[in-house]
Amino acid sequence: MPDELQLRIQQQRNPVADEVAAVIAIVRPILEGVLFATKGEVVAQVGGHRNVSLAMLARLYRPGDGDCGICFEYAVHDAINRREPSVLERIEESMQRYCRVPGCEPASILFGAEKTGAANLIDTAHGLLTSESRLLTGAQAQPIKLKRYINMLAAAFRRPTTRVHLPMSISGLWKADLFLGNRDTDRWVGTTVKINPSHLEPARGLRIGIVPSDTGRSDAVRFDQQRNIVVCPLPYDGAFIELFYSAWAIVRGFIEADAHLPGAPALPRTPHRYIARMLEDRRDYGVLDVIAGLGPLAQPELLVPQQRQGDVIATTGEPNRVDTIIAPVSRNTQA
Repeated sequence: MPDELQLRIQQQRNPVADEVAAVIAIVRPILEGVLFATKGEVVAQVGGHRNVSLAMLARLYRPGDGDCGICFEYAVHDAINRREPSVLERIEESMQRYCRVPGCEPASILFGAEKTGAANLIDTAHGLLTSESRLLTGAQAQPIKLKRYINMLAAAFRRPTTRVHLPMSISGLWKADLFLGNRDTDRWVGTTVKINPSHLEPARGLRIGIVPSDTGRSDAVRFDQQRNIVVCPLPYDGAFIELFYSAWAIVRGFIEADAHLPGAPALPRTPHRYIARMLEDRRDYGVLDVIAGLGPLAQPELLVPQQRQGDVIATTGEPNRVDTIIAPVSRNTQA
């Protein structure tokens, strides 16, 4: 019997953003990551995260070795949910080709039990999952109901004694940073995000590892048999990773300058200085309010999946060939 070829049509909703809009889109989750990376007891002294202004964040924040990695997790999570094409294309390939996640409405749930403010993240994850949310582990067994184990996974990070009570198939899932899946089918996979590809480690229950692309090797999505994980490199030159580091430099420079515009040596490029000046103009406003206020200035959702009854459009007679085509459609071709 011939293999089925799936054609997934995505229509372009908005023109590709200019550099300023694209960087602002990543500055927003980085600000959120920096805010929630700040020690909880320090934030509590000023009345909680809602009361922290940009100027106050610059005074409260103390740089840590893992901060860039945390902000990278927030940025990847945000890029998936706002449907950044260069990220979403690879996420969908990872989920469909290698993890067999059914559905066509990709989404990300931020988990990260190790982060400051993790209690809020766990509550959010718990609220987004349903009683029918299933975790696909790759094991030949009935997928577990993920919501049932969320609190136990969070506890397992802090108390190793809790880990022995987890099912064997997800014994390492407490290391997950994200749960990636499709909302229409409510099927999810455990995902780890590492800013340093050499830090990517396998664990039971983790299916995908998201890292920056390595210029020394192919940047194609691949299955690493040795580590038993799908490696999903995100594009660098002129794409998401380059924009992330530009946004990271802007936010760090702005904070180091006490929530003012950094000097030209710190931010020599005019578009980056313009964004930092926008932050300076808002330094007396709450960080969360600034993040929300910058939303309309960032690149909105670019691609929208075409609504349809089914995915199967054509068939091929050759096995082990391409089984999915993602076809963007320009705005100019739409009726």
